[in-house]
Order: sequence, then structure tokens, then C-alpha cells
Amino acid sequence: MNPIARQLVSRALGAFTSAPLRDARRWVAERRRRARGEPHRVLYFHQVDDPYSHLAAQLLDPLVARYDVAVEPQLVGPPPDAAAPERERLQAFARKDAADVAPGYGLAFPRCGPPAPERVEYAQRLLAGVGPGDFAACSVRVGSALWSGDAAALEALAREIPPLEADATRSLLAAGSQRRARLGHYLGAMFHYGGEWYWSVDRLHHLERRLASLGARRPGSDPTPIAPRPDFREQPPPETSERLTLEFYPSLRSPYSYIALERVFALPQRYPLELRLRPVLPMVMRGLPVPRQKQLYIVLDTRREAEDAGVPFGRICDPVGRPVERGLALFPWARERGRAAELLLSFARGAFAEGIDAGTDAGLRRVVERAGLEWEPARQQLEASAWREELEANRKELLAMGLWGVPSFRLIGAAGAPDFCTWGQDRIWRVEEEIRRRLG
Repeated sequence: MNPIARQLVSRALGAFTSAPLRDARRWVAERRRRARGEPHRVLYFHQVDDPYSHLAAQLLDPLVARYDVAVEPQLVGPPPDAAAPERERLQAFARKDAADVAPGYGLAFPRCGPPAPERVEYAQRLLAGVGPGDFAACSVRVGSALWSGDAAALEALAREIPPLEADATRSLLAAGSQRRARLGHYLGAMFHYGGEWYWSVDRLHHLERRLASLGARRPGSDPTPIAPRPDFREQPPPETSERLTLEFYPSLRSPYSYIALERVFALPQRYPLELRLRPVLPMVMRGLPVPRQKQLYIVLDTRREAEDAGVPFGRICDPVGRPVERGLALFPWARERGRAAELLLSFARGAFAEGIDAGTDAGLRRVVERAGLEWEPARQQLEASAWREELEANRKELLAMGLWGVPSFRLIGAAGAPDFCTWGQDRIWRVEEEIRRRLG
């Protein structure tokens, strides 16, 4: 993409995700709701064999108890292949991750293998015949039996909840999946309210904040979030002589990586921790598809998460292709000078908060010099190719850990202790919790 086209596309994307436009969309949605005399209606899309849907289901009754909302549940199937390019890895990681984070949110999910397809189908048939008023309680009971592998419990539930016929269930799932796609999403465990999407337990606080701003909180209810994201920043670090290593796998094109950088770079300031930076190529430059629908959701979601993290975001200049390659060509050179972290942060901030095109010399020079590096020596590194082998090694290591997305983390502890691996800027709290646990 030439620089002019890159700037035009990026400005349009930045405008689309801007806070003023988002607030205007919310204002219009609320005016329409009032004009129609409708309640605060939250659509909830439940995928029976999705671990995050089981976590979300446990929050449906608390959501209704705390806010004056009507929750409309809808069964859906799994995401399409284009939105889940590493489906088996995604399923395996989701089971592990849900079990890993559930205690931090006060929820339950067993450590388990994949449920048998026939039990998934049976669970779908059980929930397909449940009315909206009973869905919350029934979905938790069905999910608990399914994920614990308790076939007898599923059979017992069938005596209370007559399963729908298989053909009718498939039609219901297809209708739910089509409705989800028409509204602009692809995952299970999604809440949709007033034109905006909120994913499972990890984004529920954004929905709660919006409902509270509209006066939908029930009188006398607890003003704190139903499932707040754990935060250890106010707790003193453990006193220990132990030292850990944290490997961090970001991408220069990932907005989620960008809003994670400063928080990750702060961890070695709080704990005896060696931080190793192991960047990888963006997914699309690794041959993995990222559909337009997914791209738009990611930047809209990043806007909210960036606001919570206190990170500037919105003036975007997509660095895919040549800008990323130029930035990565400088990474080994910057590391030798002790400025690798500064280079990554300067590059990402330029791409996602300042609209800097690092595909041009003028843009990349700004990135380099504010990272504390000199431009002329940097410019001589732009044709280097050794970085490609390093990034390929990082990619293979990421896949060996069962991960593929960014930002990812591997915490290496004392000899004999298993590595802790996870993925996502919304898992930094879990990385920190594990650091604290291992340090005693």
C-alpha cells in the first residue's frame, strides 16, 4: 500500500473507532430505545461447547439482579473458519484458559478435555427448548454437566428439560449464528447492547459501566462490577531472593500488543524479573486470515481497553507490510544498544496513537530518535535480514507452547517448575498473579 492510500485508510479507521463517534452511536441507540418504549435489552449469544460461554452464563442472573435489563439468549454455533484459523489450538487453549482465570473472577470451570460431540449435541437440544426466563440457570447446569463429563447429570436434566428435536435444534443454531453475523460478530459468549459488543466475563465491566451511565442500575444494588478484573498494582511485591524470567511475544501490528507494552515493561520494575522480548510477525504476514469483521471489532474493543489502561489510542496508521518489516529490521540493532523496549513502544505508539507511517523515512526517523537512538546508524540497518530467522524461531516457539496469537507470555520459574503460558493483554493480571505466587 502506498503512503497516501495507507494514510487515507488509516484515517477512516481512526475516525470509525473514535470516542466521539462511539459516544454519538450510543446516544442514537438510547434515543431510539426510548422512542420505542423498549427496555434495556441485552442480546446474549451462547455457544454450548465454548468454555467462555459457560463463564458468561454464570453472570446472567447477577446481571439481571443488578440492572434493569431484559436478557435475550440465543444459541449459536462455533465461529467460521476464517475467524478461527487455528481452531484446535483455540479450543484447547480456551479450556485451559477458562479454568485458569475462573477463580480470579469468582467463577467455576473444571480442568477438562474436549466434550464428546454427541454430548455437545445433546446439551444443545436441552437448551434449545428452554425459555428466556429459565435460560440462565439451565445453561449453567447443562454446562456444568457437559464440561465435567457427567453423562448421568445430562440425562437427569432431560427429565426436567425435555430436549428439542435434533432438526429443530440445528435450525435454531443456524438462525442464532446468522443473527450474530448480521449484527457483526463471530464468537460465542458475546453480549450485544445498543450496537456494541462485549465478550464474556472479560468485557462485562464495560457493559455494566454503560448501563450504569443510563440509569439502569437497580436502586440499592452494589455499584462495583459483578466480576471485576483482578488488579495487583496496589499490593506490595513479595520479599524474595527468587528470580523469574518472562518471555513476551508482541506484534508491531497488533493494537492489543501496543496497549500491553507499558504494563508489561513495568513488571520488572516491581518484581525480580528478567524480561525477554520475542516479537513475531503479524498474523496476516504469517498467512493467517483476519476477516474485516474481526479487524473492526478488535480496534473498537481496543479503544475501550486502552481507555481503561490510560493509553492513548485512535490515530491509526496500519503498519502492515513494509513498515513492520522496517521496524523489525532495527530490533536486533536496538537491542544491542539496550533500547529494544523503547523502540517497540515508540513504533507502536506511532502506529496506533499518532498516525505515523513508519514506511517512510520521515516517519521511521521520528520513531527511532524518540526511542533514544540515532537515525543515520539506524538507516544503515534497514536492509538487514537476520531478524527474519529470529522471528521465525519465535513463531515456532509460540506454536510449541500451544499459542499463536499476540501478545503472548511465558513465565519461566525455578528449576523443575512448569512454565506458565497464556495469551492476551487482558491476561496481564493473570501473569502478575502467577509471578506473585511463584515468588511466594
